[in-house]
Amino acid sequence: MGIITTVHDKGKPIYDISLETGFDHFANVCETLKIKERKVCLVTDSNVANYHKETLLKFLNDRCHCKTVNEFVFLAGEENKQLDSIKQLYAYLIEEKFDRNDYLFALGGGVIGDMTGFAAATFLRGISFVQIPTSLLAMADSSIGGKTGVDFDSYKNMVGAFHQPKAVYINVRLLDTLPEREFYSGFGEIIKHGLIRDREYYLWLKENAEKIFLKDQEILKEMIYRNNEVKRHIVENDQKEQGERVLLNFGHTLGHSIEKFLHFRLLHGECVSLGMVGAAFISAERGLLSKEELQDIKMALKLYHLPVSYQGLDVEKVLEYMKNDKKMIAGKVKFILLDGIGNAVIDKTVTEEEMKQAIQYLSIED
Repeated sequence: MGIITTVHDKGKPIYDISLETGFDHFANVCETLKIKERKVCLVTDSNVANYHKETLLKFLNDRCHCKTVNEFVFLAGEENKQLDSIKQLYAYLIEEKFDRNDYLFALGGGVIGDMTGFAAATFLRGISFVQIPTSLLAMADSSIGGKTGVDFDSYKNMVGAFHQPKAVYINVRLLDTLPEREFYSGFGEIIKHGLIRDREYYLWLKENAEKIFLKDQEILKEMIYRNNEVKRHIVENDQKEQGERVLLNFGHTLGHSIEKFLHFRLLHGECVSLGMVGAAFISAERGLLSKEELQDIKMALKLYHLPVSYQGLDVEKVLEYMKNDKKMIAGKVKFILLDGIGNAVIDKTVTEEEMKQAIQYLSIED
């Protein structure tokens, strides 16, 4: 049985998150969106297209009765998350005469969701789009909240816009085709949500790891639902990241810098894992976390096959990348620390020396 959660803005419902184990209710979502006489462009990448594109095209044509169904396929990979790629989609939409009443459907992981959302936010000053995430990371994080964007050179998500989807449709069976490493990468964001806001969820993740690894459908649904409730509450309280939503950046300040330093050789969730260890180390050094809690966090990340150390990080270069992060405000980094597991706090006083020590700590093999 599916689960439907509604995301609100100032108390007003703006879109539903449908959590299913198939596409049984996908036609209902299309009917609610009233796309019967609209053009739809299914946007995906060259990897996802091999597994799921034809299934979605068939649903859109046979069950949703769209006016026309088009498809656009990006080359897969973070390196293609650039403005030049978006220009190709703009040109295609213009050639196919899409207008403001038409829809883009994003079928893919976080990269496709971000790119499609950014194109939707900026094409004709904004058209509608739907998120159909295919990776665990996208199901648990990037498909929810309306953040869209592309990288500028190798600076992650430097160009973007807030543009809420009209719907998010999560089919957990799509995880069956996800490569194992990418599956585990998603837990970088999932464990993060427990650490910043829900200690009981964090403990539940540790207790249910074996069932989760077996991809028990009901366990996966419960896991994603509980995860998304954390993010939903935070996003509803702060749509434009003016306050509380910044807490979702736990592990990302350092993680993004490591990601850039390594030229994206590690997956996003893996870099977030390293970033969370670094932030937890600073928290422990300040007495906000106990040494036992720091070790517990590292053990939980290792349980989910995520890295907690990395040899060869250049402290000065990683630090320099951090100074160019979009979260810098007036020369100061908004760092997210933990005041106990389940309670994240915003801190603007983390010093350069503390950041250096955190990067050095990540080089200690555990």
